[in-house]
Amino acid sequence: MDPILLFHSLIMGLVEGVTEFLPISSTGHLILTGDLLNFLSKEKRDVYEIFIQLGAMLAVVWEYRAKIGKTLAGAGKAGGERNLLLGIIVAFIPAAILGKLFSEHIKAVLFNPIAVSIAFIVGGLIILWAEKRQHTVTIETVDDLSLKDALKVGFCQCLALIPGTSRSGATIIGGMFLGLSRKAATEFSFFLGIPTLGAASLYSLLKHRHVLDSADIGIFAVGFISSFIFAFFAIRALIKFISTHTFIVFAWYRIAFGLIVLATWQFGWVNWAA
Repeated sequence: MDPILLFHSLIMGLVEGVTEFLPISSTGHLILTGDLLNFLSKEKRDVYEIFIQLGAMLAVVWEYRAKIGKTLAGAGKAGGERNLLLGIIVAFIPAAILGKLFSEHIKAVLFNPIAVSIAFIVGGLIILWAEKRQHTVTIETVDDLSLKDALKVGFCQCLALIPGTSRSGATIIGGMFLGLSRKAATEFSFFLGIPTLGAASLYSLLKHRHVLDSADIGIFAVGFISSFIFAFFAIRALIKFISTHTFIVFAWYRIAFGLIVLATWQFGWVNWAA
């Protein structure tokens, strides 16, 4: 096994784990990092990037295992637990349908560093707008989220089909627009990521299994484990951060990062794939 390739896989897993649940787009960062590292062939890298999301998803499951267990145990009776479970299912449906219908076309057209950098900038401006407007909280906890509002958050998640938009950013900021508290919007985004990332990863593996072989096991395993570890710490850090801060720092990061990519492309400083 090539140690350089394994090291690159470790870096890709780190990028996925740190960025998956922050409103800065894990897909966008993976595209840019993968291009810089010249990591794997494009078809194999596409499968790899989706697969290692499973590691990040499992970090949520582990961190919220008590809440998830309580929710599943209470699914058979009326109350907040059943309400949350149904809300996750309802919110998952729009992205599942639209992803199935349009994801391949979107990948062919928009999965490149320039399109991603533009999405970074636009997303940053939207976060600034969301944070500058008055935020009236009507939903304090995820258990209080109605099915109607959960469906609206689900449609917000569909924006993340555009690479660079950020699934977490779309659902968190969308949730805040709908009246969720920062903590409720963030936690619902975490929970919604479980079926979304899980289904996307398994579907991609089954559909593109022909491009994989036994030599890929080590590379995929390193990325998966790295993603799990760094996502675990990123989740805890984000929950602690939003208790005393807004998302404005992520907005400025997105804008600055997008401008840097555009500048390096324009002046030929980095040979970004296009």
